Amino acid sequence: MCIAWLNFRALAPAWTMWTADEIAHLCYEHYRISLTKKGKPEPNREWTLLAAVVKIQPTADQTYDSPDKPVQVTKEVVSMGTGTKCIGRSKMRKSGDILNDSHAEVIARRSFQRYLLHQLHLVAALKQDSIFVPGTQRGLWKLRPDLLFVFFSSHTPCGDASIIPMLAFEDQPCYPVSAEWASNISVEDSDKLEATKDKRKCEDLDSRVTKKMRLEPETPAGEVANGVAHHKSFGNQESGPVTPNVSSSTLDSEELAAITEMAPVGAKVVDVYRTGAKCVPGEAGDSGKPGAAYHQVGLLRVKPGRGDRTCSMSCSDKLARWNILGCQGALLMHFLEEPIYLSAVVIGKCPYSQEAMQRALIGRCQNVSALPKGFGVQEVKIQQSDLLFEQSRSAVQAKRADSPGRLVPCGAAISWSAVPEQPLDVTANGFPQGTTKKGITCLQTRSRISKVELFRSFQKLLSSISKDKWPDSLRKPGAHSGSRHLDPGSETHQIITGLNEKRNFAKNLLVFSSPSCQTTFFLYAG
Repeated sequence: MCIAWLNFRALAPAWTMWTADEIAHLCYEHYRISLTKKGKPEPNREWTLLAAVVKIQPTADQTYDSPDKPVQVTKEVVSMGTGTKCIGRSKMRKSGDILNDSHAEVIARRSFQRYLLHQLHLVAALKQDSIFVPGTQRGLWKLRPDLLFVFFSSHTPCGDASIIPMLAFEDQPCYPVSAEWASNISVEDSDKLEATKDKRKCEDLDSRVTKKMRLEPETPAGEVANGVAHHKSFGNQESGPVTPNVSSSTLDSEELAAITEMAPVGAKVVDVYRTGAKCVPGEAGDSGKPGAAYHQVGLLRVKPGRGDRTCSMSCSDKLARWNILGCQGALLMHFLEEPIYLSAVVIGKCPYSQEAMQRALIGRCQNVSALPKGFGVQEVKIQQSDLLFEQSRSAVQAKRADSPGRLVPCGAAISWSAVPEQPLDVTANGFPQGTTKKGITCLQTRSRISKVELFRSFQKLLSSISKDKWPDSLRKPGAHSGSRHLDPGSETHQIITGLNEKRNFAKNLLVFSSPSCQTTFFLYAG
């Protein structure tokens, strides 16, 4: 069997066994069929984002004796998340019982951690079939070599990956930026810049300027169809920019270098799709200039909040972190011989740039060093699907046409995990939907993927395993186990010696691997 697994790996790379459209279709169908109506957007009034983790493995009884023989695989959604919100700094709680970040990508990853905990419980405690097999060290496990995990998101992650060029000839909402790189690309020059204090209004989807543009009866239908007015109807979390009320700007070559090299040959870059994520303190910051130089690329960012600034890193930054440290988190790493990495990332139909995704998830991380053994920047495969999520902002906007009222993001977030007990979890404002202020302190008002509940699941896993079968990092406080270091009195040591619920759970769960890999990526919660 092990030989077959190795042959499978050698003959069937992750990107040859499935297509991006197959992954997207599977996730959309799972959302439609397996998730209840609760927590989904209100028709024609709300939109949301979708993310999921898909498990891929070969079907049974296959032989891998020829590289030309097609490999049959099964694809299964093992976690899913929806959501567009995150809480501000003032609402964060040390008790770890609130979800700081409810963006779809984060919900899907936390749901995936819940799935991994269940799979470890199956194999380590119940001795049942699981995605894990024994590792080479006592108490440690590793992923079966015939399994791959693909991450899907219906939209480009907020933050650095969303800063992509807006081209003059775009004629559709989700024009795919070509992989061909420009050799001599210019940006439209103009000396008619409108230096106005209303610039923010032009970027706000719900400002009077934008509303007037969308509803203006004199706007020719052909112009809308050809994308002349389109970019003003996109914005906020889902696609970023709204075309400023200027035609272009005069930019120096250094400011344009990072943007223009992402555009197809011969195309004019008139602007960039903009992200609402703000640069973290200490970063150089965005220039704020009109046109294509509005953003600086490659920077770390925090998600925007309405008034109260958040402490949650952008989804681009979090995906980059998972691509270095894995998706399992610090607690699960005690039981694992190696991190669990994503083999591929698939993005649904939306404004998209292959180069921006590569830069955000891989390129800007190449200088990360001093990592423990087994950790490193992964060359994750990145693809885009041509299938549009039916409850995305652009899809709902197209359906509602001139319907009255505002189109708003759905306030709820849905978590789903492939676990037997209570797989579905619907939250709003970080707590289970319907929670009152009086009920916040009750055990029943915790999301199953909150820090404290994931920690309780970890405790349950520990209690179900004989101590003599625990990994060394948990059996002997202060011992070394590979790259894991545990000092007496450390946070993990406190867990093992019976940390009660009144302690600071959040701090225990915000350390993602070991002190040696704490970098700027990990300074913010959420």
